[in-house]
Amino acid sequence: MSLAAPLREVAKFFSVAPAGPVRGGADFSASQIAVLFAVLALITSIPVITSPLPPLEDYANHLARMSVIANLGHDPNLARFYELHWEIVPNLMMDLTVPSLVRIMNIYAAGQLFLISTFVLIISGAMALHRALHGRWSVLPLIAFPLLYNRVFLIGVTNYQFGIGIALWGLAACVALREKAIAIRLLVSTLFVLVLFFCHLFAVGVYGVGLLAFELWRLTTLERRYLRRGLLDFVAAGLPFLPALLLLCRSPILDHVTGFEWESTGKIDGLAFTIEVYSDIIAFILTGALAASAIWATRRGYLRFHPVGLFVLGVGGLVYLALPRMLFDTYMADQRLPIALAFMSVACLHLDIRPRSVRRTFIALTAIVLLIRVIEVNVAWTSLSAASLEFRDSVKRIERGATVLVAYADQSGGDEIENLGLVHAACLAIIERSALVTTAFTVEGKQIMHVRRPYVDQVDTEDGTPPTIDELIVAALRPDTDSTAYWRAWPQRFDYIYLLFTEDGADNPAPELMTQVFDGGRFQLYRVGKSRTARSATRGAPRARSEE
Repeated sequence: MSLAAPLREVAKFFSVAPAGPVRGGADFSASQIAVLFAVLALITSIPVITSPLPPLEDYANHLARMSVIANLGHDPNLARFYELHWEIVPNLMMDLTVPSLVRIMNIYAAGQLFLISTFVLIISGAMALHRALHGRWSVLPLIAFPLLYNRVFLIGVTNYQFGIGIALWGLAACVALREKAIAIRLLVSTLFVLVLFFCHLFAVGVYGVGLLAFELWRLTTLERRYLRRGLLDFVAAGLPFLPALLLLCRSPILDHVTGFEWESTGKIDGLAFTIEVYSDIIAFILTGALAASAIWATRRGYLRFHPVGLFVLGVGGLVYLALPRMLFDTYMADQRLPIALAFMSVACLHLDIRPRSVRRTFIALTAIVLLIRVIEVNVAWTSLSAASLEFRDSVKRIERGATVLVAYADQSGGDEIENLGLVHAACLAIIERSALVTTAFTVEGKQIMHVRRPYVDQVDTEDGTPPTIDELIVAALRPDTDSTAYWRAWPQRFDYIYLLFTEDGADNPAPELMTQVFDGGRFQLYRVGKSRTARSATRGAPRARSEE
């Protein structure tokens, strides 16, 4: 079957024709909805646009990998340390797209464009799913714009977030084609599953949860005489996942199948992560405003919930409770799900927007809630940008092609939300100085970027927690010849040390082993040893201060 046929069916269903006024009442037109979408998307993107390096936990690490992919062929220092193993890894969306953008823009702009594209993809996917369920375009899904900033987003799981948008579009297509020929439906669903597999394995799960919820609801609507055929269709809906299963069997990610850990604690936190960002007070205010508005609109008959939404919450809730905290050695496996369910649930809502009071209230509420969220994030990022600027300045003090060890002054420092941007900031040395950094994501089976054999025992290949400075000092003063730690014999094997989460103005913890090159507000850069270069760099380095 030609791929053009199902694509024409999907395009026909999502045409803008049904978006005009209905039943003689005033409503938003298709062009008005498009303008509102564009304006709100632009407002939402302000923090990303104004922050070349958003303070997201894993983001700098992912961006460093993109830089390696884009520049490995013509950077001898990167080629000395790193190599690429293109494999069937269910975590490749950035790897396949961002390096291509580097041909026409710098790496930081390419990352910003990817983040903004994720925003657009998620909200447009929610709008498309709403259109498929309710039969017309609506402004209602625009209320989900403030949810784009959430605690999961701050962790920096960019491929998964992008996958949420693809999953929403996939669900919209499957709902739209539900009464079409089964071959068309299965082909389209298979294509989405394959794309989602290379976005993120968990995104395939999100799509599966949504599709299962829809198919279960549809079974409940069938008359008894059609039930047998409905059951066959229900089973057939799972066939598109077989190619993903085959790919999974060929993927090196299975080497991490034993990385499994279930925790009951943190389930409530996972729900809160959908609305929490930096301020608990703001999260409470936004939740209260949205809840009060929903109650008001429901009591007056303006707001209703598509029955599919109940199945989404039911199936999603059971899956959430059953999901482990760690799956395939990937943390927060369960806590990522609620935000995806939130976007699906918004798509299931329908608002009677015809009354003028409802239209005005909706526009005002959406604008106010979004502005509060954007201001919250922008103020926080503006404050945190001081640390980012300090870090980028410190990276300039590192010689090209150097080896950089990352250590913690405070073992728990990375758990604080204001420090998330520092956790992987040392990876900027890969982008700016073509350095080897111990915390770069190079886990076999999870990333395509690996460290070459001469240096593989000098980096963390398990995505663990960096050593503390106390551990480094002990390792240097009392060497353990049996140790296999990548930081063993570090005074002879590394050129620089980034010490993270330090106290303001902290003294050099090992002056006999390393010389300070840069003093930041929450980090310090040291050159290993007491070479003339290090002493000169120290004398010439200004004493930086954080604004926090």
